[in-house]
Amino acid sequence: MRKNILISGASSGLGAGMAREFAQRGCNLGLCARRLDRLDQLKAELAAAHPAIKIAIRALDVTHYDDVFTAFRAFRDELGTLDRVIVNAGIGEGMPIGKGGFARNRAIIETNFLAALAQCEAAMEIFRAQGTGHLVVISSMSAFRGLRGGLTAYAASKAGVAALTEGIRTDVLRKPAIKVTTIFPGYMRTEMNQDADPAHTPFLIDGETGARLIARAIEREPATAIVPWWPWAPVGYLMRRAPLRWIAKAF
Repeated sequence: MRKNILISGASSGLGAGMAREFAQRGCNLGLCARRLDRLDQLKAELAAAHPAIKIAIRALDVTHYDDVFTAFRAFRDELGTLDRVIVNAGIGEGMPIGKGGFARNRAIIETNFLAALAQCEAAMEIFRAQGTGHLVVISSMSAFRGLRGGLTAYAASKAGVAALTEGIRTDVLRKPAIKVTTIFPGYMRTEMNQDADPAHTPFLIDGETGARLIARAIEREPATAIVPWWPWAPVGYLMRRAPLRWIAKAF
């Protein structure tokens, strides 16, 4: 069992949901996010419900790359080891390319890709030194194709992070004690997408269910997992092969 788990972006949404799921499993948690007040509230909730586990929290903006390394090492020192790191922090909706949204789109790329790289570097540095660990990166079904409008930069960032994770997995194929998993969630209702157009969020499920399914998938430690498998695995197959005009209508 992976006992000590670090989750970034843990102050809300899927990050907080996964924290609750792994707390129920008796795991010690290292939780980080920008909003320390939210982390304080979550820690109090989890400590009351699961007094036997250890919970460490730290304020962290993952785009402050040096701070990522400092925080991850501090979590390792406080918990004793890091058995699993879940790279979850991210931001969503951008703007169509060429319509004045460069700053927002750049922030999406920096947070979802460059900051994910920093987290992967920090986690793998620890895992290589320990000789064991499980790196989990939360991508998205949007990684399967380029998407239009406000999802263009987001989809690109998630495709990039999926390729990054696969490269890391390839690099440690001969180190069976280090596992690397890419999670591809379908649409799940969280703070990040609460105002999204229902017409462009097909097969939407609630965040609590989504977090439970993701945690279950993570515990299997597969190379990749589409969550939920139905209907998103067949949808993903079609996404990769459908004409672009169909993709534009569906997403």
